[in-house]
Amino acid sequence: MAQRQRLVQATPEQVWGLLANARSYAQWVVGTQDVLDADDHWPEVGARLKFRVGVGPATLEDTCVVRICEPGRRLELEAAADPFGTARIAFSLTPWGDHTLLILDEHPLRGLGARLENPLTEFVLHLRNRRLLSNLARSAADRSHSPSPAFDGARR
Repeated sequence: MAQRQRLVQATPEQVWGLLANARSYAQWVVGTQDVLDADDHWPEVGARLKFRVGVGPATLEDTCVVRICEPGRRLELEAAADPFGTARIAFSLTPWGDHTLLILDEHPLRGLGARLENPLTEFVLHLRNRRLLSNLARSAADRSHSPSPAFDGARR
């Protein structure tokens, strides 16, 4: 099980804004090249997100499904990465003054990834998730400095 935490210099509402925006995932999820499709009701329970992951020309199309959603507090996803199986990815947000304590807990559930889980694969997952949290924190902090969501597209 790979669990990491990070103090994010943004409010829980700003962090949740990224988690609740399926199209933002390609900006901060390590390995995600593009969001291909997302249900309009994301991040409600049962909503799906389809995305492309990989490095260079080696890519796979994968999906994740929302399993638990407590708006502003908790989001749990089940990501399918064929042929590796599925993983549980859980985000917990805790207000910490004007900031957010963000906890990411990820572990394989089914398939090859679950059968091959070992200290080396956990170490690699820790490294990936440290980068993911750094990307997410940067994106949230950038949003916290935006004058207003209406102006996001007009900034240069």
